[in-house]
Amino acid sequence: MAGGEVSQVRIAPDELEGLLGIPHHAGGIVIFAHGSGSGRLSPRNNQVAAGLRDAGFATLLLDLLRPEEEADRANVFDIPLLASRLVSATRWARAQPQLAHLPVGYFGASTGAAAALVAAAQLPGVIAAVVSRGGRPDLAGDSLEEVRCPTLLVVGGADYGVIELNERAGDILACVKQMVLIPGATHLFEEPGAMNSVLEHAIAWFLRYLKSPARTLVYEPFADRTDAGRKLASALMHLRGANPVVLALPRGGVPVAFEVANALHAPLELALARKIGAPDQPELGLGAVVDGAHPQVVLNQKLVEQVQPGESYLRDEEQRQLREIERRRALYGLAGRAIEYAGRTVIVVDDGIATGGTVKAVLQAVRNQPHGRVVLAVPVAPIDTLQDIAPLADEIVCLMSPEPFLAVGLHYRDFTQTTDEEVIDLLKRSREK
Repeated sequence: MAGGEVSQVRIAPDELEGLLGIPHHAGGIVIFAHGSGSGRLSPRNNQVAAGLRDAGFATLLLDLLRPEEEADRANVFDIPLLASRLVSATRWARAQPQLAHLPVGYFGASTGAAAALVAAAQLPGVIAAVVSRGGRPDLAGDSLEEVRCPTLLVVGGADYGVIELNERAGDILACVKQMVLIPGATHLFEEPGAMNSVLEHAIAWFLRYLKSPARTLVYEPFADRTDAGRKLASALMHLRGANPVVLALPRGGVPVAFEVANALHAPLELALARKIGAPDQPELGLGAVVDGAHPQVVLNQKLVEQVQPGESYLRDEEQRQLREIERRRALYGLAGRAIEYAGRTVIVVDDGIATGGTVKAVLQAVRNQPHGRVVLAVPVAPIDTLQDIAPLADEIVCLMSPEPFLAVGLHYRDFTQTTDEEVIDLLKRSREK
């Protein structure tokens, strides 16, 4: 089955029927709320669910009404009943060991969208994002003002009347919100390509808001950087069709990024960045210089204020690191080469992160240019560093966040320093493919 295997589940205490699908390395779970009783059998919801599983999310499709309840049409509009069932299903999911660590989102259709918003208001801090498809959010009533999670309202461009109801509900919502019209689509989105458009918007919304600080997996120590790169690539396959460019931090990040670029059929580029160390403490990063058409200096202002190195020191250090960047550009054959990020998914790759100063500078430099989505992908990093970096990335994929962390190299059996010759060879091999 597309999107991974799906199993039938029965959800207590309401004895609801559901279909649960958990892809390998799931980064969140989306629970579907449909106004009719047979929500788990809806072909349109199943199409969206399969696409979400392909994108790395677990899915739970539900019958919010039992068969005998569905026969009474009034129950389809009983929003408190539907919302209470959705809350119960959410608590059930969070009690399952394989799902307990996953952030939760709702995908609501028709009156199920109102139930999703009411349930989200009742579970503040639990529900991370909501997507409504052709929904009736107006039926959520006073709960609209209580919703705090980011909410996307997707409406058919020809679904007249429902468009206006969504606009009014959107005006009441006090959370991060967006309304999207699918051109030419009517209420059921039966037009060619309409549901594909819904799926694309849903995936983008959940990738942006339904995520832990990092999608963290667990592996034994990596054999070497090639091994780490191959395992990282397997966790990034959902980006293969996202027009990716892989941006490696040399030197150690290049062997890892080479495997990622090879698997995603993406170009491999280098993010030439140099740390600006503190006076007499070169390992204490005050910021970094990042190469580009217009090189950028990104400073940790808090540290700069504490250390007070002086403007002349920062200026001299910036120039010294720029000279080293130019030396490496020439050595790696990058002179005159400019990277365009506009409309592309930029995947920033390193062999691991400790404090994250240089990676943060690179991410900030990328975000300062026209770009599509920005993804940080690393084999290993401490969770507190990833949480600090999270605002700079649309998605973070990290294979391992051990506690205590100690050092990147401890999580590789072979952490031999990458040489300039290896970097040159891998760049050449990548461009020959």
